[in-house]
Amino acid sequence: MSTTALSREQAAAKVMVALDYPDAASAEKLLEQLQGIPCYMKVGMQLFYAAGPDFVRQLKERGYRVFLDVKMHDIPNTVKGGAGSIAKLGVDMFNVHAAGGRDMMEAAMDGVEEALAADPALPRPTVIAVTQLTSTSEEMLNDEIGIPGTVEEAVARYALLAIASGLDGVVASPHEVQLVKDTCGPSFQTVTPGIRPSGSDVGDQTRIMTPQDALRAGTDYMVIGRPITQAADPRAAIESIIEELIQA
Repeated sequence: MSTTALSREQAAAKVMVALDYPDAASAEKLLEQLQGIPCYMKVGMQLFYAAGPDFVRQLKERGYRVFLDVKMHDIPNTVKGGAGSIAKLGVDMFNVHAAGGRDMMEAAMDGVEEALAADPALPRPTVIAVTQLTSTSEEMLNDEIGIPGTVEEAVARYALLAIASGLDGVVASPHEVQLVKDTCGPSFQTVTPGIRPSGSDVGDQTRIMTPQDALRAGTDYMVIGRPITQAADPRAAIESIIEELIQA
């Protein structure tokens, strides 16, 4: 649980703005509005498939920290190659699905290490695993995905598998942050979607929390999309969130 007051820069660094746009031009409008705010930029599948690696390179050239959220889940050899390609982009963080298993996650780390060995100037990206999506309810987990037990039990099992595979952290609901920290240790990083400032629309998320409560729960990073990107004034929206984190 967080007990130390954050500076403005520290608070901003915990916010990952989800650039969920169909093309680079649309994302660029938001980037212009948020210029100078030292937050992370999260590039997900929609934008990455549309704008490609060059967009990520441009973000890095402009000084942004980048979380490439492509959730790799394939056979180990394919994920190894994909992880190597991602590492060569110079991103700060990327993710795989823990459901792919230990061999796959270890292969991702092998791909990163090979890329860094080939080019020591590359930064070492933080590699995290998706446990359960924040849109997953216990009913869905049991009846559709076919995993028995609670969502929390599934998250803890995947988090342990991720740390055993050499990964740095997991994506999980803010409600599971304390469980992950208790299970894997305080230095094991948590990235939490499902963050909704007070009064905002919950959308398709089911396990949500306010930024202030997520920080108090101990999360390291919080992914926030629509409450910022669809706000009438995105800059005012993120500044309000940063202030909320400072006050927490």
